[in-house]
Amino acid sequence: MTTAVRRNAITAPIAWGIVVGVLNALAPVALWWLDPSTAYAMPIPLIAAVYIGFAVADGRTQVIVVETIVVSVFVVVAATAVTETAWLLVIGYAGHGFKDLWQHRTHFVANTRWWPPFCATVDWIVAAIIAVEIAVGLNFH
Repeated sequence: MTTAVRRNAITAPIAWGIVVGVLNALAPVALWWLDPSTAYAMPIPLIAAVYIGFAVADGRTQVIVVETIVVSVFVVVAATAVTETAWLLVIGYAGHGFKDLWQHRTHFVANTRWWPPFCATVDWIVAAIIAVEIAVGLNFH
C-alpha cells in the first residue's frame, strides 16, 4: 500500500469522525427534553457496543468476551455520569477514544479497518466539547 493510499485510508474516517462528533455534540439540542448529561451519556454504550458486532464477526470467543466486558464498563460509566459529575462523560468519551486507538494499533478485533480512527475522532471531539461546556458552566442536571 502506498503512502498516499494509507493517508487517504485514514483521512476519510477522521474527516467523517469530525462531522459525526460535532453532530453528536448537538444531542442535547436534539433531545431538548432530557438533561444534557443523559443526552450525552446514551451514545457512549452504543458506540462501544459496535465492537461487540465486530467481535462476533471476528468469531473468537476471547474477543467477544473482552469486548462485552469493555462495553459493560462503558455502560456503568455512562449511567453513573447521568447522576454524578459530567466529567464522567468526558472520561467515558475520551477513554473510548483511547480504546479505539489501542484497537487501531493492535487489531485485537479483526477487520475493523476504518472504524477505530473514525470512532476515536468522534469520541475525542465530543469529549473536548463537553469539557469546554463544563468549563463555561453549562448545567448538566
